[in-house]
Amino acid sequence: MIDDDDNIPDRDAGINGYQKIDRYNPELIANLSGHYHEVLKEIGEDPEREGLLKTPERVAKAMLYLTHGYDLDAQSILKSAMFKEEYSQMVIVKDIEVYSMCEHHMLPFFGKAHVAYIPNGYVVGLSKIPRIVDVFARRLQVQERLTNEIRDCIQETLNPIGVGVVIECRHLCMSMRGVQKQNSVTTTSAFTGEFLKEKTRTEFLNLISSRLS
Repeated sequence: MIDDDDNIPDRDAGINGYQKIDRYNPELIANLSGHYHEVLKEIGEDPEREGLLKTPERVAKAMLYLTHGYDLDAQSILKSAMFKEEYSQMVIVKDIEVYSMCEHHMLPFFGKAHVAYIPNGYVVGLSKIPRIVDVFARRLQVQERLTNEIRDCIQETLNPIGVGVVIECRHLCMSMRGVQKQNSVTTTSAFTGEFLKEKTRTEFLNLISSRLS
């Protein structure tokens, strides 16, 4: 079934690599919708009132979209656009938008990722780096693991001389509940190879802090 307003992957459609599937599994949506219908009742709402009649289905579709990274293979995405190239300097893709969900409270966290690698005979299509960020972000996550997964995927697939990843995010589980600190930002980093050396790491951090004029 095609749904122009709520396009999410069908988890039974055999998604391969990064292929976008604009279908959903009606049986899965119905099952999830039933659970959300009960949640609405448990919190004291009336799921039969007009404004909430379609809410369980909408939330089910949204949840499958927000977690569709489980269906994607990040290494396949990178391998689909690997090219031999004798370039041995740092390649950086910075300010990649990150939208994920904290696995502890299932509330969003969002911000930016900065990813760099030093090629070792192969480069990868630049658009594939934001794609793999999304693959891992579109799962229930903690920021620390998300940072490591991006690093490890690039290292294991491209075998570069080194990888550097920095992620900066705001967490709604801290802003909306708990300590309620609206302006706090969490920064995580992960490095391999040459990026473990202070000189290379400092160059990377300086470059992601700079802005084009």
